[in-house]
Amino acid sequence: QVQLVESGGGLVQPGGSLRLSCAASQISISAYQMGWYRQPPGKQRELVAVITSGPSTRYADSVKGRFTISKDNAKNTVYLQMNGLEPEDTAVYYCNAQGTFRWDNYWGQGTQVTVSS
Repeated sequence: QVQLVESGGGLVQPGGSLRLSCAASQISISAYQMGWYRQPPGKQRELVAVITSGPSTRYADSVKGRFTISKDNAKNTVYLQMNGLEPEDTAVYYCNAQGTFRWDNYWGQGTQVTVSS
């Protein structure tokens, strides 16, 4: 059974930093496009950042220059370094793995990030 387990969320003040981790099991992240998505309160889930098997990266305009996605294939783990956090970044953050086929798609359970003074 494929599992994506996120960790690293929490409460942080505006301007602060957090690093999220997503540990994968039963898949090799080197063969997947890995992504971070978020769902703010009362809003739809949105893309934050993705990293391909290449690897190449892509970011939402709202996080460019502040967030960095990376991965460690040996640890089968994807990271999201978040700097300069703003209250608008408050959301549940989800890890996603997308394989070659549409059905080959997996989600983690999510981790809460709250940015507040």
